[in-house]
Amino acid sequence: MILPIVAYGAEVLRKVCKDITPDYPNLDKLIADMWETMYSSNGVGLAAPQINKDIRLFVVDSQQMFENMEEEEASMYPDVPGTKQVFINAHVEELAGDDWLYNEGCLSIPKIREDIARAEEVTIRYMDEKFNEHVKTFDGITARVILHEYDHIDGKLFIDYLKPLKRKLLKGKLDDISRGKISVDYKMVFPK
Repeated sequence: MILPIVAYGAEVLRKVCKDITPDYPNLDKLIADMWETMYSSNGVGLAAPQINKDIRLFVVDSQQMFENMEEEEASMYPDVPGTKQVFINAHVEELAGDDWLYNEGCLSIPKIREDIARAEEVTIRYMDEKFNEHVKTFDGITARVILHEYDHIDGKLFIDYLKPLKRKLLKGKLDDISRGKISVDYKMVFPK
């Protein structure tokens, strides 16, 4: 089932989310719905707060970012062909490498894209959908997508990395998003 995406301004997007247990109600269906919602919205990642759940859960499919790249461009990234996986109760263990800029967007903040600096590499501890624990290191675009989604479960948004002046310049657009004065081709819910 395709779920509506929560728009900028909603309280849930600013909550530090809580860990869950394997008996979380209808977890398999929730994960399936998140994949369907992400793909129908043309996203490469989706975090539970974006569908109004304050739990430490997100899905990532960085593989699709490489599918549309020329081979030469894709070869610039160390993480080709990317990854597709579920992250439950994720906690960052370590960031490494130099920060690098990449133009990011967010389904909860449509039609705004900005260059954001993030670490080249992230080591993260998480559970998969079967609640098997993993500690893995990701780099390149995959690390970036994971860090973007991880920020969501910690109550952060990509615009938080912008300089104050840039944020001020975006205030009108952000206010419009919160008020539902935006047209997108996926379902959204707006703060009351």
